[in-house]
Order: sequence, then C-alpha cells, then structure tokens
Amino acid sequence: MAPSPKAPRLKVYRAAFGFHESVVAAPNQGAALKAWGTRQNLFAEGAAEVTTEAAAVKAALAHPQTPLRRAVGSSDPFVLEPGAAALPEVPPARRRPQPGPAKDASRPAPKPAADRSALTAAERALAQIAADQKAGEADFKKRLRALQDEADQAARRLDKRRAAAETAVDRARRAFIDAGGEVD
Repeated sequence: MAPSPKAPRLKVYRAAFGFHESVVAAPNQGAALKAWGTRQNLFAEGAAEVTTEAAAVKAALAHPQTPLRRAVGSSDPFVLEPGAAALPEVPPARRRPQPGPAKDASRPAPKPAADRSALTAAERALAQIAADQKAGEADFKKRLRALQDEADQAARRLDKRRAAAETAVDRARRAFIDAGGEVD
C-alpha cells in the first residue's frame, strides 16, 4: 500500500477590506492573496497578517481557502456572506445649517486702479536723460573734430615754416661754404 500524500499545513490569515474583516485558511501568503482575489501584497504593506484568534482559526479551518467575513470591529462569527445586519451601525448625518445672508452681503469693493502718473514721470525723466546724453555726445564729437582740424592746420603751418626755415639754412650754408667758410 502506497503512503498517502499529506494534506498541506494551513495557516489562518486576516485582512480588512472596507467595512469587513476577512480570514482565510491557506498554505502560504500567496495562496491567501489569491483566495482574497488581490495581486497587491497586503502582507508587505502591513494590511494582512497571520492570526491566532481561536474563533477565527476554527471558522477558517472549517472552510479551507475560502474567505470568510464579518463587520470590522465586531465580535460576530466569521461567515461566508455576512448579511446587511452585520454592517456597523452608522449614525444619521447631522444637517449643516444653511448659510444665511451675510451681515454685509456686498462684496468688498475692488481695489482702485493704481496711479501710474509717478512711474510715467520717472520713465520720461529717464528717457530725457538718455536723449540729453546722446545730444551731448554728438556735440562733444563735433567739437572734438573741430579741435582736431585746428590741430591739423596748425601742424601743417608749422611744417611749412620749418621746411622754409630748413631751406633757408641750406642756402645760407652753401653760400657760406662757397665763400670759403668751413662748417663743423
């Protein structure tokens, strides 16, 4: 007779889904996630864990690899499909008071348009300074050209006088030498 294969050892895992808490008996975490129908690793996120609560273990082992549920925070037994009665009691929502008319229903007056006159005046003054600078530079260049022309004319006059003086010195020297004088 051949030995029979051993049934897998099951652990009971617990996780919360919305308003329900679920347990499942499975051989490992992957099988538990598959039974819950999720690919998200709830164990890595701390949203699922192994449980040793006696009532949860007993119910889960009675239905292996089948998720059982109960309302979160209740001590009801885990079942296949908890009914509407298993949901927690939610108190009715309080009505918020309707906003009444405000004491001053008018909106705050819009800010008046900013006065640009000071900025415009400052911009005009800056533009005038730039224009004055440009005119001053043009006048300076004109005067500089006139001075340069005057300097050039003075240099030409001196050159002519020097040339005439040198010519006179040369003639006088030749005449002196021709007359028998000696020049050092």
